[in-house]
Amino acid sequence: MTLLVVTAVAAEAEALLRGMPADHPVTVTPVGVGPAAAAAGTARLLALAGSRYRAVVSAGIAGGIGVEPGGMVLGARSIAADLGAQAPEADTGFISLDDLGFGTATLEADKDLLAALRRVLPDAVVGDVLTLSTVTGTAETARDLVARHPLALAEAMEGYGVACAAEQAGVPFAELRTISNPVGPRDRASWRIGDALSALTAAAPHLAALAGSW
Repeated sequence: MTLLVVTAVAAEAEALLRGMPADHPVTVTPVGVGPAAAAAGTARLLALAGSRYRAVVSAGIAGGIGVEPGGMVLGARSIAADLGAQAPEADTGFISLDDLGFGTATLEADKDLLAALRRVLPDAVVGDVLTLSTVTGTAETARDLVARHPLALAEAMEGYGVACAAEQAGVPFAELRTISNPVGPRDRASWRIGDALSALTAAAPHLAALAGSW
């Protein structure tokens, strides 16, 4: 069996593959941008593979919440932060899927897989990773997210979708993000996408080592 690592776009997959040693036991493939594409693409890969994959990791670049560009985050939980209802009467102006009683917007990483990732990536920080269909672009939205999710360290667009597919397939899941920019006002001049992709490349041999031993 091997490890499945899914990314949103080809550039992220290519960054990981650049760091993989020869004959690595890892499948790396992009599945699309956003939670719906990520869920559908991951579910398809898992269904076609049968029992081939030991675990699945959602990996890619992300916005950081208190984590500097170039840093690395491991998700203890993947949270669909905009899955719910706007509610002016609520303290936060938002009611989560959980509070609506329609399921859960929070999926935890597999504890054993997360522990293994922490061992091979000791410089990564651990916290919640938010999944949003619309990337944050204002200071007000950033403040609202932090108020509702004080343990969040990163914001991306796919983790919760991948987690849903993994949970349905009974496959352990975790999320790995490298930081390209701070979450908040949209300022493309401050983005460091190259640094975030380089951090993925640096993480790749450790993922390969984990896949070969975990």
